[in-house]
Amino acid sequence: MPGLLDGTTAEVARRLLGSLVVSTVGGRETSGIIVETEAYLGPDDPASHAFNGRTPRNDAMFGTRGTLYVYVSYGIHRCINVVTGAEGDPGAVLIRALEPASGLDVMTRRRGRHTELCSGPGRLSQALGIAMRHNGHNLSLPPIRLVARPALAAAEVGTSGRIGVSRAADRPLRFFVRGHPAVKAPRW
Repeated sequence: MPGLLDGTTAEVARRLLGSLVVSTVGGRETSGIIVETEAYLGPDDPASHAFNGRTPRNDAMFGTRGTLYVYVSYGIHRCINVVTGAEGDPGAVLIRALEPASGLDVMTRRRGRHTELCSGPGRLSQALGIAMRHNGHNLSLPPIRLVARPALAAAEVGTSGRIGVSRAADRPLRFFVRGHPAVKAPRW
């Protein structure tokens, strides 16, 4: 992962597009190519979980660069984030969508369906088998790893406001692979 997580949170969010998330949860490998992300800038970002400081819920967000921050949204959906800052600097990138790459049969069983396996943060976490016990995990180690791949060309990447937040939604901190079917329609 050297280089992949260097720079600002927004730069990392863009650079993560095309990278691979590999999960070997339960002894079964699944993986997906990142096609949509959102940057959350920490205490200066009113949409960030770190806006009001450190809490037991967001503690992993204050970990070191490359830590997995898992939280529950709406009481049911687990969402995964890659911590981008140094220890105590809570920037993080929400992984919003993946293109399934391996273990589609396992993803289908986990999701209970064969469509929309990873098109949304809750869906992709379920498909990869990611649970709250993975919160704080080092993404350079199994069972959940982040693997760098060649960067996408600028023309392949779209930018828009964030989705599903009520504050600072208009900030251009959402990055996505243009035209990818797993990506939700952009907000302008």
